Amino acid sequence: MNDSSWGAPPPAGYMGPPGTGPVQGRPPAGPAYDEAGAQQTRPMPTVPGVPDTGKAAADRYDSEAGAALTSGPLFRDEMLQEPMASPTPQVPQPSRKKRAGRDLRAAIGVGVGLGAVIVASLFVVKAVFVAVIAVAVVVGLWELTTRLQERKDIKAPLVPLAVGGAAMVVAGYVRGAEGAWVAMALTALAVLVWRMTEPPEGYLRDVTAGVFAAFYVPFLATFVSMMLTADDGAERVLTFLLLTVVSDTGAYAVGWRFGKHKLAPRISPGKTREGLLGAVSFAMAAGALCMEFLIDGGTWWQGLLLGLAVAASATLGDLGESMIKRDLGIKDMGTLLPGHGGIMDRLDSLLPTAPVVWLLLVLFVGT
Repeated sequence: MNDSSWGAPPPAGYMGPPGTGPVQGRPPAGPAYDEAGAQQTRPMPTVPGVPDTGKAAADRYDSEAGAALTSGPLFRDEMLQEPMASPTPQVPQPSRKKRAGRDLRAAIGVGVGLGAVIVASLFVVKAVFVAVIAVAVVVGLWELTTRLQERKDIKAPLVPLAVGGAAMVVAGYVRGAEGAWVAMALTALAVLVWRMTEPPEGYLRDVTAGVFAAFYVPFLATFVSMMLTADDGAERVLTFLLLTVVSDTGAYAVGWRFGKHKLAPRISPGKTREGLLGAVSFAMAAGALCMEFLIDGGTWWQGLLLGLAVAASATLGDLGESMIKRDLGIKDMGTLLPGHGGIMDRLDSLLPTAPVVWLLLVLFVGT
């Protein structure tokens, strides 16, 4: 045997000298190979992060290392060569500006036109302004009864409501509160009788809706005509209109710019507590100015109280109208006024505010 054979591996199948076992590190060929025995003699791989503390530590991690090798890559290089998922680039989203829910140009134009008609009729001939109130009441009743029939199949009789509503406004101007109450009672009676001409199914539902409509629209509007009967009636009505519009404007402006906390999300998701504070602030400031310069005998502190009351009643009226529309499943009561919806969508805050302003002005400066 020459020197070149030293260190060369034995040929495959070589069993060694007689009396000795197989060569260490080379399994025998054929079915006689014992896989379990081979695993026991397999060199233990190096487990990263495990300190070498001798044979006991090697035995402790042998099974874990074997499981890792049978379930994953055989070599650490394979794990290092696996492509890593690149993070998804974050595309910056453009900031969205708040937008108004309506066409502001149309809303402003219609508002200015209505304001011109109201002011002209208010300061020229009071009777003409009473007629304007009566027309608004009739149109509002038509919108309300039409939506009730379309969405809930409630047939509130429109004819007695329209006739009685217009008569209610005129009676309030001519006879005051007594005339308004009498006209309200007669209108409710007319609704009960008129509905008797149709089948009895749904009678109670229809007349209840009719009486509600008579109270909600014409009776509350009667307080505006009652304000007009005072010596400074035009100024009182103008104060009522200004405070209500200023309150709505303050709520919209502040709520749109700073609104974060919802006021009544289940009724009107767009209204915020910040908007309510804006309505109160704007209305109180306008009330102090109006009572000081428009109302005979009024003082600024009375205007503060009047503005606070107007902001509260206007907000509640708006929420009440929103409750009705949410129950009916509609956004607007009508489409007569571009940018505003219908007549009832503009009367929602005015109607409940009218009796509040009338009462406070009577208490502050008399009739």
